[in-house]
Amino acid sequence: IGQTVTVRGVATNGPELGAIRYIQDGTGAIPAYGSNLSSVLRGDSVEVTGVLYDYNGLLEISPTNSFQALGASTTPAALPLPISNVGEAYEAQLLRFDNVTFTQTGAFAGNTNYTVTDGTNTLQVRVTTGTNLVGVAIPTVPVTVFGLLGQFNTFQLLPRDANDVIPYVAPNKEINVKIGGVNYLTGTQYVVGTNAVTSVTIQNIGIGNLTVSGAGFSGTNASEFTTTFTNQIIGGNGTANLTIQFNPTGNGSRFGTLTINSDDADEAAYVINLYGIGNDNIASQPAAQATGLVFSNVKAYAFNGSFTPSTTAENYVVVWSNGAPVSGAPVDGTTYQRGDIIGNGKIAYIGPATSFAPRHVIANQTYHIAVYAFNGPAGFENYRTAAPLTGTVTSQGQQIGSYYSGINSHATTFISDLTTLINPHTVITYGNYKPTVMNQFEVRDTTQGRSFVVCSYTGERKVFNDPFDWTAVGYSREHSYCHSWMPTFPADGNPAKPEYSDQHNLYPVNQAQANSVRSNLPMDIVTGNVVFTYLDGKAGYNGAQLVYEPRDEQKGNAARAMMYMATAYNGTSGFGWGLGANQPQAIIKSWHYQDLPDNYEIARNEYIFSQQNNRNPFVDSVDFACVINFTNMTYDATNCDLSINELLDANFVVFPVPATTELYLQVNGLTIESYSIVDATGKLVVANTNQSLPVVHLSTADLAKGIYVVTVTTSKGKATRNLVIE
Repeated sequence: IGQTVTVRGVATNGPELGAIRYIQDGTGAIPAYGSNLSSVLRGDSVEVTGVLYDYNGLLEISPTNSFQALGASTTPAALPLPISNVGEAYEAQLLRFDNVTFTQTGAFAGNTNYTVTDGTNTLQVRVTTGTNLVGVAIPTVPVTVFGLLGQFNTFQLLPRDANDVIPYVAPNKEINVKIGGVNYLTGTQYVVGTNAVTSVTIQNIGIGNLTVSGAGFSGTNASEFTTTFTNQIIGGNGTANLTIQFNPTGNGSRFGTLTINSDDADEAAYVINLYGIGNDNIASQPAAQATGLVFSNVKAYAFNGSFTPSTTAENYVVVWSNGAPVSGAPVDGTTYQRGDIIGNGKIAYIGPATSFAPRHVIANQTYHIAVYAFNGPAGFENYRTAAPLTGTVTSQGQQIGSYYSGINSHATTFISDLTTLINPHTVITYGNYKPTVMNQFEVRDTTQGRSFVVCSYTGERKVFNDPFDWTAVGYSREHSYCHSWMPTFPADGNPAKPEYSDQHNLYPVNQAQANSVRSNLPMDIVTGNVVFTYLDGKAGYNGAQLVYEPRDEQKGNAARAMMYMATAYNGTSGFGWGLGANQPQAIIKSWHYQDLPDNYEIARNEYIFSQQNNRNPFVDSVDFACVINFTNMTYDATNCDLSINELLDANFVVFPVPATTELYLQVNGLTIESYSIVDATGKLVVANTNQSLPVVHLSTADLAKGIYVVTVTTSKGKATRNLVIE
C-alpha cells in the first residue's frame, strides 16, 4: 500500500461503473480509479501508473497519476467460478457464475446491493446507477451472471450492463473437479502433502453424457503419482471417482501434474498441479536467498521494500524490527502469518511477492529488515535461515520545508495568516477516514494475521480480523474539538462540511467506552469524584464541572487538535471559533507543553499533510501556541519570549540514550543550523556548520565510551543536552 506502480492490461469495463476501470491481463486484475480515465472504454489496452490503495478491502490504484492508451484489444473471457471459490485470488477479474438465483424480486435500482445464491452459498451483486440494468425486472428464474469481482467490506460482483444477467442454459456437458469437497479449477494447485491416497471427484454438471477418456501424470516427479482410473462415461449431473496414489522415492518437494482428458468443449484437458512432500516430511530448501534489497517511498509514515527473487524460492517471510537487527529465525514446519513474532521482530509480509510495505511506520525510526526465502505449503515449510537478506531504513522526520514561509509569530496578523495558510485545504470525506487514516496509518499488525487499533483516549488495543469496520470493531471517529462546539453545528449534512471531516481533528476511539463517555465534555484533570473509568481514560469532576481526562499520551495530541480547529476555521461562516466556555484554554496549553509531539504524532501530521495538503502548525512548532488566546482567538504575546526559550530546550530531543553506534538530534518544529559534541575534557570532537536539517543522524562508532555534551543551533537559539555513549 502506498507504492507507485505501473500496470498494463485490458479494461474490462467503461464509464458504466463511474470513474473506476478494472484492468486485467493474463496474471490477474486490479482496478484503477481516477477522473482522468473517463475516455477509457471496455476492451481498450492501457498502461496505468498510480498509487496502491486499500479501499474498504479492495486493492486498487488510486489516484491514477497517468495512463497511456495502447489501442483497442479484446476483452478477456469471463472465468466461470463457483460462488464457494470467491476469494482474493480472483479479485477484480471478470467472472461468470452459472445457475444462480436472485433472492430479491421487483426491479433493479441504482447503487443497490442484491444477493444471488446457488442453493448453498451466496454472493452480493452490486448494481450501479450507470448501468442499463436500472429499472430492469429482477429475474425469478436461474440465471448466469457476469461481472467484475470487487470488494466493499465484502466481496461483490459488479455487472456492467443488462447483457451480464442472462437466463441460465444448462451446458450439454461440463467437467468440474472436487477434492475433499472443494472445487479445484483447471490450472490450480492441490497439496498432496504426505498423503499416500487422494480421492478426486470428477463431476459432469451438464445435462448430456461426458466422456472422460483417461487421466495421466506428467512433471518432475510424475512417476511417483499413479492412478488406476480408465475411460468412463459420466451421465448428466453425475460423478466418477479417481484415486491418486503417491509413493515418493526421494526427499523434499515432489511435483506432478494430473491431466484429465474429456470431450468437454472448453476444458478438454483439465489440469491439477500436485505438490507432494518426500520421505523427510519437509519441502526442499531454497538454494539461495533473495538479493538486492532496496527501499523506496520512504516517508515519516511509510516505506516500501523490494528485492530480487531467488530462482529456487517459492515464498518469502519479511521480518522487521525497530532499533536493532532482527534476532531469531523462522522454524521449519511452522506456518507463520503477518504480525507473528520471530525473535525481536514482527512479520511484515509472507508470501510469493518480492515487495512489501509494513504497516504503522512512525517518524525518526531505524527499521531493520530480514528476508528469509522458503519453500513448501502449510506445515511443510523449509526456511533458508543462513545469511538472510538484510537492510535498514530510517523513516523521515518532519518535512516542513518552506511551508511556513512568510509566517511570523511576532506579527499581529499571525492568527489570520495561519488560518489562510491551512484553510482551505483538500477535503477528505468523513467516510473516507477509514480507507485513509485507518487503513494506511492507524491499523497495525498483530499475531495470527490479525490487526489491532489503539483507542486514542483509553489506550485500549482492540484486536480484530481484517478488514477494519467501525461497527464490527465498536469504534468511531472522535472529534477532539467537539462537533456540537462548532459554530456551524450541525456540520454533518450531505455533503458534510469540511470542519466535520477534517482529519487533523479526528482520532479512533472505542465508541461505548470513550466516545459516548466523553460526549461533548471539556477536557481537564479529574480532581474530584470519578464517575466512569475505562483503562486510562476517565470522566469525573474538576470542581463542579464534569470533565473528561484522556490517557497521558493523548493529552497533547488532543490539545493540538483543538488549537488547530480553532485556528483553521476561525471566521468560517462569519463565526469566531475560539474555545470560549466549551474548553478552558489553560489546561490544553499546559498539556500542549507537557506532552510534546512524539514520533507517532509527527508521522500522523505528515500523513494527513499527504492527504489534505495542510499541516497542523502546533505539531510543527510548539511555540506558535504561546501567542494565541484560544478562548477568543486574539493575539497575545505576553511572556512568550521566555516561554519560547524554555520550549526550545524542552523540544530538543537526543536519542537513543545511551547511544552505541548511531545518534539522532532533533528540535521539534525547527531545523538544525549547526551542531557540536564536546567530550568530558572539553575537547571538541564533532562540529558541523551551515546545516539545515530537521533531523541530524550521526555515527558514533568512532567516539569512545563516556559522557559528552551536544549543542545544536536553530533560528530560535541554542539548546544543550548531555549524552552517554556506551
